[in-house]
Amino acid sequence: MKYAISSCLMGVNCKYSGGNNGNEKLISFMKDKNYILVCPEVLGGLPTPRACSEIVNDKVINTLQEDVTAQFEKGAQLALDQILENQVDLVITQSRSPSCGKGIVYDGTFSKKLTKGNGKFVQLLLQHNIPVMDIEEFLTKIS
Repeated sequence: MKYAISSCLMGVNCKYSGGNNGNEKLISFMKDKNYILVCPEVLGGLPTPRACSEIVNDKVINTLQEDVTAQFEKGAQLALDQILENQVDLVITQSRSPSCGKGIVYDGTFSKKLTKGNGKFVQLLLQHNIPVMDIEEFLTKIS
């Protein structure tokens, strides 16, 4: 089995705040596994750190009121290209993210409220029938 994992989950400092979402259970599980790391936001040309972004009416808007949809979509496509090229079997993503959230994302009000939906990267994966789980789903599965 080959995995693609949101880079932040493996401790890479690519999160919008400049930090990461390193998950020790995931890192430990992946020690002897075959995987690649992807960060669609960085692939799309966004810096680290960067302004926080959320999905608003299918566009990705940051706290500076800039439309960064093009960068999110470009990064999602480049990450998808890497996944297809590496013949990945399962993608593991960061929950609630405007790129990597699956099923639930922040609602676009920058108030930490959640709504149903997928991040731009997850939307693209699902359109291509590529299996994807967010970190919470994956940890439940391996527990």
